Amino acid sequence: MARGSDEANEWAASSAAHSFADRVITGFVTDEKNEPLPGVTVVVKSTKQGATTDIAGKFQVTVPETGEVVLTFSYIGYKSQDIVVGNRKTITLALAPATNAVDEVVVIGYGAVRKKDLTGAVSQLKGEELKEIPSANVLEAAQGKIAGADITRSSGQTGAAVNINIRGNRSIGGNNSPLIIVDGIQYNSLQDINANDIETMDVLKDASSTAIYGSRGSNGVILITTKKGKSSKPEISFNTYAGVSEVTMYPKAMDLYGYRDLKREAWRAAGVWKSPADDPAIFTNGAEYQALQDGVWTDFQDELIHNGFQQDYQVGVRAGTDRLKGYVSVDYFNEKGILKMDELKRYTGRLNVDFIATDWLKVGLQSQLTYYNQGVRRDPLNQANKISPLGPLYDANGNFNFIMLDGQTASPLSDEQPNVFKGQVLTTRTLTNGYVELTPVQGLMIRSTLGVNLSSARDGAYMSPKSIDRSLSGKSLATYNTSNSRAINWENVATYQREFGKHALTVTGIASYLGNTSDNAAASGVNQLLPSQLFYALGSATEEIKINSAYSQNNLVSFAARVNYAFRDRYLLTVTAREDGSSKLAVGNKWTFFPSAALAWRIVDEPFMQGIKGLTDLKLRTSYGVAGNDPSGPYATQTTLTRIAFGYDDVPYPAYTFSRNVGNAALGWELSYTKNIGLDVGVFNGRLAGSIDYYDTRTRDLLLDRGLPPTTGVTTVKQNIGRTRNRGVEVSLTSTNIKAKDLTWTSTLTFTRNKEEITELVTNGNDVGNGWFIGQPISVHYDYEKLGIWQTNEADQAAKMQPTQLPGEIKVKDQNGDGKIDAINDRIILGSPRPKWSGGLDNTVRYKGFDLNFFIYARIGQMINSDRSARFDYQGIGNSTAGLDYWTPENPTNAYPRPNKNGGGKYLSTLAYQNGSFGRIRNVTIGYNFSKTLLPKAISGVRLYVTGKNLYTFTKLNYDPERGGGESFPMTKLYVVGLNATF
Repeated sequence: MARGSDEANEWAASSAAHSFADRVITGFVTDEKNEPLPGVTVVVKSTKQGATTDIAGKFQVTVPETGEVVLTFSYIGYKSQDIVVGNRKTITLALAPATNAVDEVVVIGYGAVRKKDLTGAVSQLKGEELKEIPSANVLEAAQGKIAGADITRSSGQTGAAVNINIRGNRSIGGNNSPLIIVDGIQYNSLQDINANDIETMDVLKDASSTAIYGSRGSNGVILITTKKGKSSKPEISFNTYAGVSEVTMYPKAMDLYGYRDLKREAWRAAGVWKSPADDPAIFTNGAEYQALQDGVWTDFQDELIHNGFQQDYQVGVRAGTDRLKGYVSVDYFNEKGILKMDELKRYTGRLNVDFIATDWLKVGLQSQLTYYNQGVRRDPLNQANKISPLGPLYDANGNFNFIMLDGQTASPLSDEQPNVFKGQVLTTRTLTNGYVELTPVQGLMIRSTLGVNLSSARDGAYMSPKSIDRSLSGKSLATYNTSNSRAINWENVATYQREFGKHALTVTGIASYLGNTSDNAAASGVNQLLPSQLFYALGSATEEIKINSAYSQNNLVSFAARVNYAFRDRYLLTVTAREDGSSKLAVGNKWTFFPSAALAWRIVDEPFMQGIKGLTDLKLRTSYGVAGNDPSGPYATQTTLTRIAFGYDDVPYPAYTFSRNVGNAALGWELSYTKNIGLDVGVFNGRLAGSIDYYDTRTRDLLLDRGLPPTTGVTTVKQNIGRTRNRGVEVSLTSTNIKAKDLTWTSTLTFTRNKEEITELVTNGNDVGNGWFIGQPISVHYDYEKLGIWQTNEADQAAKMQPTQLPGEIKVKDQNGDGKIDAINDRIILGSPRPKWSGGLDNTVRYKGFDLNFFIYARIGQMINSDRSARFDYQGIGNSTAGLDYWTPENPTNAYPRPNKNGGGKYLSTLAYQNGSFGRIRNVTIGYNFSKTLLPKAISGVRLYVTGKNLYTFTKLNYDPERGGGESFPMTKLYVVGLNATF
């Protein structure tokens, strides 16, 4: 049989090597920090003989007795190294980390690979990058730095949620949030993880990389790897910062004069007011009229909004021996919001331990305990921005005015007075996972991890009769809610690795169990006996004592396998298969199969590419796979009972009826089919590197709540109906612009463009009632198209329109030109909250001991429904946003209509839609690293820095558009001073 020349030479060398007596070489391999490196491949050069280091970094390999013998050591993320054996019987070697970006290690599901061997679309952020922007949630620090991820903060409230979507929204009624894995275990509370504890954050985006998680990975996967101990003397780190936050871009409400003028114009339009002499006719409340005459009014925003404060203190210790390594950290985070009583305190403790028991057994523990003490309150600004500003905060005797001059409206500052309001949420979460790792034979690793996530919360609130929400009832209300949840995640993974000649094979098998249980109880009572009891003695309430409780449980069982194959180190194949079974689905539909496959070609390693100077990477990737969703909550397949009010002969009796949401005994999986093609490039000897990906995800059998005819006695049923599609482009570029002895400048650019659309609904047409339209994103703004305001010279035209209109009223477009405006024919899709594109530009400059980070973020093309733009009191009864340009005969604007006390304003909803595009200076940090010669011997490093967060926003709006159109809990900017020290 004829052999190729390469195979013939290899065969000959191997045969020659075995023509002599053999000898055994033993050794020990570590990393640059003297920690054992398990899994290092040790090969006798020019032969097929080899071995792999065990858990303790030890190896044993048989080599020829005579001749020059060279051992090649290779490991993911490290430089390969050749060692001449000579007469040695023992070799100790420390491998150096790879400096080439393509050799960096990227964490994927149930394993890790070199970036050069990656077949899927994966983005990685290092822990240092996540620390650049001070925040309570590390996701906020990742905004704009991950191509394909849309990240926004929901509000400026302390502990506010951070929303993330990866490659758009696929589901209408299901879950669109990515799966979060911390040290191999599912954990959805990412806000608990301190950025100082994170080693890396890897984001899996395409089906090739997420399919290994099956149904859980349909919306992308975020893998968090926390810091581990190391075998060295103890390394102690101390990280702290403190700073001031302030409201950014929040428009004022009208002052006394703006409010007065708006009211006058509304009454003038109704023919009541002609001059200031008529003010008593419109300010009919004597106290209000007197306040107007005296010029007495209150700027509620000034009284309510204050500067906030944010601080964080973290201590971490890494230490260990060759066999026992540990990392422990404690953290205290405190954020005081811009409103009183809005405060978050977070206490965190983490312990990671790894112990090498024998050469074939390793055990470990990762655990974290987080405790929150949060003061919560309703946001009073919604009320403060729309009520009359007339009157003082305090009466002539210095007593606080709980009720406004109208005699029925509570002061927006009522809740802040002593003994009036108390809201507190206490939360404790524990994440603990232990693992056992076996390496029974060369190349085989078996790991079993059991993780438990326990959570308990208590939410209590007391509202006195003088509070904002209870001022009209005259009676107090106390509520006490508790919830408990438990998630058990058992992951069993077997991985076999082998290299033979030009082939490299990794086979991974997985068996997984995820069980979730939760229960909650809610109680309330009206008219507390003693206000000092707050929400702790509901049994003392004299009226309306209510209690309710609930329980839920669901389980997910999975089996998966993955094969990673490489030929000649440049032709790469990944094949994944996973079977998931969910208790949430109907009998016969509980199980489904999630396959995926990916191919990659490292073109840069082809012989014909070797003559191209400066080219460090050129790889083409393509993948296709299936992921899915089960319902976000259990029991959608069942019709439950609900209690109703019932009595017989004036005597109450318990009675039950079917829930309005009927169960679906045929409910199945929501499935997403994704194809991805990507290109990775590195030029100028790695000075410029990047990737571009195009993806197309088609989701079918959506988990959608379908409305039912009222005659059926029920309202909705969850069914597998409808389809969506997401497709887009992601670009990520990193460049080293300057690389000199004392000066470096690096830049990273990310760009994301996603098109989200509904492609099919149950009616084969649009669902106007729910706001769903074929060919459009899941969420759109559907309304009349505002053209401006009818002007005086258009009076005849306005009068002919149906319904008839007058100059000063809103003019909308007659879409079909029939001379009348109606909801069926003249409403159109105006825009969507989804951006057309988003991106970020991150720059880091280092000069000697100084460093500067400058990050810009942009979100372009979205339309928002703005509360502040819509805050226009058409009848002039309440207040409105300051500076609104409303129409009068003397001011023929096209912005806002003429106010009119008689009401009847048409199309007022059109005032709220605004172009929400913005660019933002997200972060500016200036730091200085003190020279070691200036520090005491015990201190190995000190860095002092100042940071500005959300410093300036470029937008056409006069308020912060990031969180959409809401006006409660305004967004903030932050200025901090921080210190990092190592000992």
